[in-house]
Amino acid sequence: MSKQNPENKVYPYLLRNIPIVRVNQVWRTDITYIRLKKGFAYLMAIIDWHSRYVLNWHVSTTLEADFCIETLVETLETGNCEIFNTDQGSQFTTKRFINPLLERGIKVSMDGRGRALDNIFVERLWRSVKYENIYLKEYDSVLALKKGLKEYFQFYNYQRFHQSLDYKTPAEVYYL
Repeated sequence: MSKQNPENKVYPYLLRNIPIVRVNQVWRTDITYIRLKKGFAYLMAIIDWHSRYVLNWHVSTTLEADFCIETLVETLETGNCEIFNTDQGSQFTTKRFINPLLERGIKVSMDGRGRALDNIFVERLWRSVKYENIYLKEYDSVLALKKGLKEYFQFYNYQRFHQSLDYKTPAEVYYL
C-alpha cells in the first residue's frame, strides 16, 4: 500500500527459512485502507507473529508516518521483540520509525518488493478485520470506526479461536 522513499534505508528480509517458535521473536506491522460511509481511514496494527496477538493499533485519516511512529513507540513501552518486520513503505523506512527499534537492539527486517507472501499473517488479519467487522458494520465516521475496532480487537485477541494456533486464542498463546 505505501510507497518507498528512495532517501530512506531499506533493510534486508531476515525471516527467510527462520522458524518462528516463540512470542516476541518477531513483530510485524502493516497499514490497510478502510472505506467509511463518508470518507476513508487507514489502520495500522502491530502483531506478534508467533501468536497472532494484536499488540497495538491506530487509525489515521492520512498516510503520514506520525501515527505509525506513535503506535510503535507505545508498543515498545510495553515490551520488545528480537526482529521487527515491515514492508518498504516510507512510513516504516523513515529514521523516526527505525531509530526506536535500533536503540533497543531490535533487528529490522523488510519484505522484498512485490513479495506479498512475506506479509501473509498481517494480510490474514486484514481479511478477518474487514470480513468479520468492517464490511458488516459500514462505519460512518472515524470515531465510530475506532470504537468498533477496539471491540473487535478485544474479541480477536481474547475470544476468536485460530485453527493455526490449535484452536487457541492469540492471547492464550501470547501469555502462555
